[in-house]
Amino acid sequence: MTSKDKIPKLVVFDLDYTLWPFWVDTHVTPPFRKSNGKVVDSRGATIKFYPEVPQILQKLSDMNITIGVASRTSEIAGAEQLCELFGWNKYFTYKEIYPGCKVAHFNQFKKKTGFEFHDMLFFDDESRNITDLTKINVTSILVKNGMTLKVLDEGLEVFAKKK
Repeated sequence: MTSKDKIPKLVVFDLDYTLWPFWVDTHVTPPFRKSNGKVVDSRGATIKFYPEVPQILQKLSDMNITIGVASRTSEIAGAEQLCELFGWNKYFTYKEIYPGCKVAHFNQFKKKTGFEFHDMLFFDDESRNITDLTKINVTSILVKNGMTLKVLDEGLEVFAKKK
């Protein structure tokens, strides 16, 4: 087994309370725009993400790991808009953003990438999603207080140990 076998082929993130500290469908008011270098909602409130997210995405990109997002939000346009305004779309090869079970999102990832579930690593703040995806053999990490480099490294370590 090579060290390449010990890293995921696809790392997927949930959005709400995983990459940013709010629910896009209830806590902020789309549409979003840039104003004075900040992302704001329609009321002018500044919209922020968890501070280490840009470094996390860059680190995975530097490792040549494919990155995706899976969100069950009903505010699809707002979530897409924030990914664009935050400059994250350059990292996301795959996006599954729509209501429903996360297993449906991952079935789409499998179909689009050709990767097996055991080659995927997933980060989410909701236990039910972790449970659902663990059942289909996706290494799934519960995110308690937003994504950090430490949580990413722990997830990569858990994935490597399973291999």
